Amino acid sequence: MASTLEVVLLYLVAAVLGVVLCRSMKLPPMLGYLVVGVLIGPNALALAKDSAGVKYLAEFGVVFLMFAIGLELNLSKLRSMRAMVFGLGLSQVALTMIGAVLGNFLLTLAFSFTARPWKLSWQGAVALGGAIAMSSTAIVVKLMAERLELQSEHGRRVLSVLLFQDLAVVPLLVLIPALGDSGGNLWQALGLALLKAAALLALLLSGGQKLMRWWLTLVARRKSEELFVLNLLLVTLGLAWLTEHAGLSLALGAFVAGMLIAETPFKHQVESDIRPFHDVLLGLFFITVGMRLDGRPMLTQWPLVLLLSTLPLLAKFVLVAGLARLFHATPGVALRTGLYLAHAGEFGFVLVALISEHGLIDPKWVSPVLASMVLSMLATPFVIMHADRIVMRLWATEWMLQSVQLTTIAKKSMRNEAHVIICGYGDSGQRLARMLEAEKIPYMALDLDPDRVRQAAAAGQSVVFGNAARLRTLMAAGLTRASAVVLSYHNTASTLKVLSLVREHAPQVPVVVHTTDDSDLETLRAAGATEVVPEALEGSLMLASHVFALVGVPARRVIRLTRAARDARYVLLRGYFHGADDDPMMEERQHVQLFSVSLPAAATSLGHNLGELALHALGVRTLSIRRASGQIVQANDAIVLRSGDTLVLLGKPESLARAKTKLLRG
Repeated sequence: MASTLEVVLLYLVAAVLGVVLCRSMKLPPMLGYLVVGVLIGPNALALAKDSAGVKYLAEFGVVFLMFAIGLELNLSKLRSMRAMVFGLGLSQVALTMIGAVLGNFLLTLAFSFTARPWKLSWQGAVALGGAIAMSSTAIVVKLMAERLELQSEHGRRVLSVLLFQDLAVVPLLVLIPALGDSGGNLWQALGLALLKAAALLALLLSGGQKLMRWWLTLVARRKSEELFVLNLLLVTLGLAWLTEHAGLSLALGAFVAGMLIAETPFKHQVESDIRPFHDVLLGLFFITVGMRLDGRPMLTQWPLVLLLSTLPLLAKFVLVAGLARLFHATPGVALRTGLYLAHAGEFGFVLVALISEHGLIDPKWVSPVLASMVLSMLATPFVIMHADRIVMRLWATEWMLQSVQLTTIAKKSMRNEAHVIICGYGDSGQRLARMLEAEKIPYMALDLDPDRVRQAAAAGQSVVFGNAARLRTLMAAGLTRASAVVLSYHNTASTLKVLSLVREHAPQVPVVVHTTDDSDLETLRAAGATEVVPEALEGSLMLASHVFALVGVPARRVIRLTRAARDARYVLLRGYFHGADDDPMMEERQHVQLFSVSLPAAATSLGHNLGELALHALGVRTLSIRRASGQIVQANDAIVLRSGDTLVLLGKPESLARAKTKLLRG
């Protein structure tokens, strides 16, 4: 018999292999945990048994999952979205559960006329309906972030429903064990559980936040990272133990602990400290779920698995789309909301495990149900990827609405020439727009937040509602006529997507990317960014400048140090154009400079491309070329030089002199 250590090692090896496999295929790690759980489980290779020790350890994964949800619960955000959260979200979860009960009743009635009666109690139908109501927050939010849809009309509705689903898990964790109580004790058990939960929550939330703030401040003053992490584990597991001994679940106490800490100044520190425990233990939980999956019923009962995969998917899509329409969404937005939420979610696995543990469904149903949930989640990325095509097929006038939107963008951009396209109209985008306006440089901003666009447009700013991740939107904004494109997104995947579109369809247009830090700087440059501006770098340079000035470093040396730091990062800021009033004794004189060369009709380099001239062999780099028409293009080896072109060169003085001679006289 394998020791506990051997079992844990086997789980860890399986988890590592599963995550590596899913990362290489760009799938959520959760699916990898489920797959390796199936493979090592008793129904496949039988390498491990679902031992009580590992099972209890995996339960802590659910504990930390609920803790993370409580931690992320932003009460102010909840209040601002309450109409959608408690309107659309509540309706979706409640009607899904009611629909499951009605469906169970109809199936029981239909099977009563056959030799094989339908064996699912109404309690099991309620619990299963709660599991089906869940959607995957991890998958959907990641995909919407990459598609720049988090602030769109359907994105807000999707986030509202996901937020309520997360909240709904808490009462379901109380409800399901009570539903598992037999006979006449059901209502008594349910009432007692709800009473306990209400009393405990009222007690903890009334004075708990002040107590938690005082306690965490006291621990933080000891300035010990180990003590702080130990304290987090103590608080989380202590409250989980308290709720379990009150006859409720471990996860409920962890959720309350997260809520209490969320309202303290230590929230972000706690998030980073608790993340490793959360990810590892939750991975173990999904492996144990996968071990319960039996592949044989999937083969022998594949019609049932297919039915369980497609029927809830279609029913949930119709329900969510219909509810979104009732809550004043346009048909296209309603259909997208339904498509994004039709699949199963990670909390569904948590609830199915709880349902199985309390005997609310027949054990032979567990594998087909879990298999159907896995299949629906696997289909989710493909459904979202083709959401636009699906919506246009289901709603014939959707293409007309999109055409009107593109026409509006194109009409506004038609009067612009050599303008700047700003993708993302957040803080940085708005500051840039104000500076461009001050210099009378035309620009057009694209953003997907309808409130922001409406307010900015009403104020007279050149901003329109549009998704820059779609080529037709960029073309309507005048991509091929633009002098530059600025990408200001927090998500690198989104930036890379827009960057690839610009590079493929308008390679001559320079692209400047704004990022929060420089972690993906080389990746963005390799993808074609003309320049990458990390916000963290600029902040640190300003901080260093002030510190140097305060400690007595001469101003000229401060300027030289900050310039050297920028030179190491920015191509376009390496050097400067020199004039007659420059100090010849400055050290920077021997550093790289910017120099412009205009090509007259007699220049020997006309008709040659930059690759043939090989200016780089002289130690000179060509940054950009201004055509005689005024158009500015990014330099590359294939560009052929014409009369009237002005080249912006970067290099040391002696190298620039040789390059000028070669360009003008050969």
